[in-house]
Amino acid sequence: MALLPRIYLDHAATTPMIAAARAAYIEAMDRWANPSSPHSEGRAARAALENARARIKAALGWHGELIFTSGASEAIGLALARRNERSVATSTVEHDAVLRFLPDAIRLPVDFNGQIDLTALHEFTANNSGGMICAQAVNSETGVLQPLAEIARIARQAGCVLFSDCSQSAGKLPLPDADMIAFSAHKLGGPPGIGALLVRDLSLLIPNGGQEQGYRAGTENLPAIAGFAAAVDAYSQKAWPVSLKNMQMNRNFLDQCIRARGGEIAADEGPRIPHIATYRIRELSSQAQLIQFDHAGISVSAGSACSSGTLKASHVLAAMGWDAQAAREVVRVSFSPETTYEEIKVFAEKWAELARAV
Repeated sequence: MALLPRIYLDHAATTPMIAAARAAYIEAMDRWANPSSPHSEGRAARAALENARARIKAALGWHGELIFTSGASEAIGLALARRNERSVATSTVEHDAVLRFLPDAIRLPVDFNGQIDLTALHEFTANNSGGMICAQAVNSETGVLQPLAEIARIARQAGCVLFSDCSQSAGKLPLPDADMIAFSAHKLGGPPGIGALLVRDLSLLIPNGGQEQGYRAGTENLPAIAGFAAAVDAYSQKAWPVSLKNMQMNRNFLDQCIRARGGEIAADEGPRIPHIATYRIRELSSQAQLIQFDHAGISVSAGSACSSGTLKASHVLAAMGWDAQAAREVVRVSFSPETTYEEIKVFAEKWAELARAV
């Protein structure tokens, strides 16, 4: 008996490399040399690297600098650990990679729908003119969209620097009006192990490296950078408004199925990106759900891929007012433009089966 194809609904963790990115990666491997070498092969590699840098910036509409990194986590670390000294405030729902670098930062609370309390933000800027604000574009666990246009306006009025983790939104939504932006290739069809920090003005950072204009040490990964550029090019040309509209229809269908069967949706009344959602089955642990879905051939997660393997309840849901038990009874579902209605329907049917069995 032939096995049914698996259904992959964990694209917020990583999404498969698209054909254009694979082809660009392989081509760059065939002609790869160290971009810092002075000989003709090195100069050709440097030209290819700078071409990729320019293509990514153009596709995203970014007019500042771009520093290649090994991924979003390194880009976050570069922005936060090498920032010029200034007071910092960050939302309580930022990715662990942000919070690890800012143990002493002022924490800005969020409401039940996961959005930053703008009153608290105003209080910070009133007392910390010229400080730094960290606000993600899209939460990787709930899909909640932060009001970055308003946050950027508040930051500008106070002369504050705005850093935004755009790992889940870059290439899919317009970039925010931020001073520094981190993102990675593997969230949008590029290779893993490559990302970037966008910087409006390099004077915001303390240099500490031999490559990337002195802001990062280590030989640039040209094959991955070539794949990165190809993926961003493809995403910028894929009519994402249409893709997002289709994913919104699929997610609306799934939300309705979950509500109808007594399930709970994180930030149900808040603004969410169409391709990420978190659902709760009362009295059934996330671990038990993941096992059952995996046995059914469905790949989902219990939250951010960087922390879903732990037994610790989600700090994101806790910040939104969920108690520890509720936060341990959820799974995250995330789509790609290729996710079909039929796949969503299969997941909804399996979810309903698990909910009935509790």
